[in-house]
Amino acid sequence: MTAGGSIAVLIIFLAAWQWLPGWLGMPEFILPKFTTVMQESVHMWQTGNFLEHFGYTALEVVLGFILGALLGLFVGVVLGLSPTTESVLSPYILALQIAPKVAFAPLFVMWLGYTIYPKILVALLIVFFPIMVNVLSAIRTVDPDMVNLVRTLNASRWQIFRLVEFPSALPSLFSGLRIGATLAVIGVTVGELVGGNKGLGFLLVDAEGQGNTAGVFVSIIGLTVIGIIAYAVVVWFERRCLHYIPKATVTTA
Repeated sequence: MTAGGSIAVLIIFLAAWQWLPGWLGMPEFILPKFTTVMQESVHMWQTGNFLEHFGYTALEVVLGFILGALLGLFVGVVLGLSPTTESVLSPYILALQIAPKVAFAPLFVMWLGYTIYPKILVALLIVFFPIMVNVLSAIRTVDPDMVNLVRTLNASRWQIFRLVEFPSALPSLFSGLRIGATLAVIGVTVGELVGGNKGLGFLLVDAEGQGNTAGVFVSIIGLTVIGIIAYAVVVWFERRCLHYIPKATVTTA
């Protein structure tokens, strides 16, 4: 029933997209019909190297997400295990988070040129903070009785982390990864909009410059597909890693 309802909503949405603009007298250059967007997607696929640009953006999203996740995990663990370190570094990390990431994109382009690296850095910065905060909070809220129990068994500091603290942080880590998977697409898109010569963000700007509204929609749909795939991969890994947790306590997809 859930799948049927979702499909019904999709059909209604596509039908409204196809016929509602015409009924409202909306011109195609404002909001093209769904079939017009599909025709443009076929045209871009055949003549505009759409697949190459799609793969380029997907690579940037994957690299930015992985690097941001690893950095967020590392910093979250370090700060969670060391309150003194958190007190020293937290003002600077907070300032980095408050600073608008969009403002860094032109700077990265000036430093690194029109390469893949500025987009990855913007994605890394956006992904880093939610994962770091989730891991930090999880490490800090580990059940002290479990830690003391493992200590009574002469466990080392590494064993306490591996057997108690890290497994307890996994649900929060995957919650952060879900958020990061979608934010990575935003970060890469911002980087490509500011200084890209490849990728879906570049295609979006190029289509906008030509007044090709259908091409803009094709680029947006491509970015959305990348985000959905990234999110689905995170959910898949989460279900494999957290299968031991009762379903009532696992965040639904």
